[in-house]
Amino acid sequence: MFKGWPSICSLFVFTRPALIKSWAMDNNWEKLRQFIKGKCFLKSDKPIFRLTSGQMSNFYFDLRRATLSPEGQYLIGNIILEKIMELGLSPAAVGGLTMGADPIATAVAYSSYLRQKPVEAFVIRKEPKAHGTMKQVEGNVSEGDHVIILDDVLTTGKSTIKAIEAARAAGLKTMAAIVLLDRAEHEGRKNVEALGLPLYSIFRKEDF
Repeated sequence: MFKGWPSICSLFVFTRPALIKSWAMDNNWEKLRQFIKGKCFLKSDKPIFRLTSGQMSNFYFDLRRATLSPEGQYLIGNIILEKIMELGLSPAAVGGLTMGADPIATAVAYSSYLRQKPVEAFVIRKEPKAHGTMKQVEGNVSEGDHVIILDDVLTTGKSTIKAIEAARAAGLKTMAAIVLLDRAEHEGRKNVEALGLPLYSIFRKEDF
């Protein structure tokens, strides 16, 4: 009756925490991949999608459907937080150019709080505020803080680069850039890394 019981017990008792953690990370990654593939990945036989670069493409990732959804927020927050820990980085805050990076940054901040390792979220306006504090970077960050720049999709790298430059102009110390999806075209990665910053991606186009 209990023939399989010892092996089942050993799976939970003797499996190393690192392996359990790795399994959970892989499981969340696959769940998010399936979510994006099913709800965010749009394709056409003809190049009908205009990208922010102005170029036309026959595929498009509408990642707002993921980054603004309850399930997407949960998965993205945990996956990117795990990525940051895997890289051995300890940023004071994460953020990027509005609005693509905004829900990603808040998801990471929320997940970090639940783990009792809080990381702040910040927002970079496309242009400095024209009134009040006149700031371009909003959030609980101060000059000298070490931060990670986030973005949803990397194509040419223009929005990621703008975020890096704005963060540096505000006196923040940029540690790395993490994008949810790298389209792996138009030298986006090369353009970002030319600023002397390592860039990491959770997904690439070929994952879909």
